[in-house]
Amino acid sequence: MIQLSRWKVVLVGLSLVLGLLLAYPNVLSPEQRASLPGWLPKNALNLGLDLQGGSHLLLEVDVPAMREKRITNMAEDVRVTLREERININGIQREGGGVVVSIANPAQFDLAMTAIRNLAAAGAAGGVQERTATRMSDNRIRYAFTEQALANMGATAVDQSIEVVRRRIDSLGTREPSITRQGSDRIVVQAPGESDPAQLERVIGQTAQLTFQMVDVENTANFMQTGLVPPDAEVLQDAQGNIYLVKKRILVSGENLTRASVDSDQSGRPAIGFRFDGQGARRFGEATSANIGKPFAIILDGKVLSAPNIKSAITGGSGIIEGNFGLAEASEMVNLLNGGALPAPLKVEERRVVSAELGADAVAKGALSTAIGFVLIVVFMMLSYGLLFGGVSVLGLLLNGLLIVAAMSLTQATLTLPGIAGLILTFAVAVD
Repeated sequence: MIQLSRWKVVLVGLSLVLGLLLAYPNVLSPEQRASLPGWLPKNALNLGLDLQGGSHLLLEVDVPAMREKRITNMAEDVRVTLREERININGIQREGGGVVVSIANPAQFDLAMTAIRNLAAAGAAGGVQERTATRMSDNRIRYAFTEQALANMGATAVDQSIEVVRRRIDSLGTREPSITRQGSDRIVVQAPGESDPAQLERVIGQTAQLTFQMVDVENTANFMQTGLVPPDAEVLQDAQGNIYLVKKRILVSGENLTRASVDSDQSGRPAIGFRFDGQGARRFGEATSANIGKPFAIILDGKVLSAPNIKSAITGGSGIIEGNFGLAEASEMVNLLNGGALPAPLKVEERRVVSAELGADAVAKGALSTAIGFVLIVVFMMLSYGLLFGGVSVLGLLLNGLLIVAAMSLTQATLTLPGIAGLILTFAVAVD
C-alpha cells in the first residue's frame, strides 16, 4: 500500500484549494465577477485577438516627414539667430539634410559663421554633435545634420512611436495589446477587445504635437489684404475656421510637457491644464516675458486651440489652455498629451477587424479539441495502467491543468489559439 507523508497530502490539498480559488472567476460572467467580495480573486484569463476578436493595424512611421519638419525648424532657428545678431542674409535654401545660408555682407561672414557654429553646439544632445556648420564659397554657410544623425532619426522615431502607441492604448483600458516592430519603419498593433478600429486609429494616429508659437501681428494686416505669406510664417486655422498668421519658430513644444489634466476656465468650462519641466518652464518664461501684450498661438497638430494675449510673464511653468472643448474632447486631448507626442506621423497601411463571432468559434473549437485530447489520454491511461494508477495519473493531470489556468489568471497572461494547442501538448507531456 502506498504511504504518503502528511505534509505532502496537505501541500496537494492547499494547491487544490488555491487553484480552485484563482481559476473559479473564469466560469463567471463579468457582472458576477464584479459582484464578488473584495478579498476574493477576480482576475480571469485574457483572450488574445484570435479568440476574443479585436482590431489589427499595420502602421508606417513617416520618417521623411519628420526629417522635413526638423530641417524646417533648423532653417527658422538660423533665420532668428542671424536676425538677433543683425546679420543680413540673401536667403536660406534647403539642401539635402540641412540648409544653405547666403550672407549679404561679406564683412559679416565670420560673425555669421561663429553664430551658426554656436547654434550647432547648443543643439548637441548628450554631448553628441548632431549638426555641423561648414564654410562654403560665395559667402555661403551650410548648416546641416550629420550623416549619423540622419541615419539614427528613423530607428529612434520607430522606437519612440512604439512606446507612445503603447501608452495611448493602455489609456483605453485594452488588456494585453501586442505592439511589435515590422521591418525598419512599420509597427503592427493588435488590440484584443477593441472592435472599432476607427477609434483606435484616431487615438493612436494623432501626432499630438503641442507647440507654442507667436502670432505674426506685424504682417497680419498685409497678409489679409494681399494674401502674401512671409517666409518665416505660416497660415493656420482653429476649429471655428478663423485664420491666423503664425511664426514658424517654435518657442516651446510638448517635448517639455510633464503633465496635462482636465481643468476648467474662469467660466467653469472644460479646459486643459499643463505643466512644463524645468527647461520648458524657463523657455516659456523667457518667451512670455519678451512678448507681453502680444498674442501667441497654442497649436495641436497644426490646429490652433487658442491664441490669447500675453498679459504678464508666466514663470511658474504651468497654465491652462482655453477653448471650445467638450468634456470628452478635453479628456481625449489630455490622454494624448500625457501619452506623449509621436516623433513622426503614422500612416495606416492595413486595418483588419477580427469579429467576436470568429473569436467565439475559435474558443469553442479549442475547448472541443482540449476535451477530446483529455478524454483520449484518460482512456489510454485507464487501459494501460488500470483504475488505480491510471486514476491517480488522471487526477494529477486535472490538478496540473487547474494550476496552469490559475497561474495564467493570476498573472493576467493572454491565451491564444496556439496557446490552446500548447495546453493540449502540456497534458500529454505531464502524463508522460
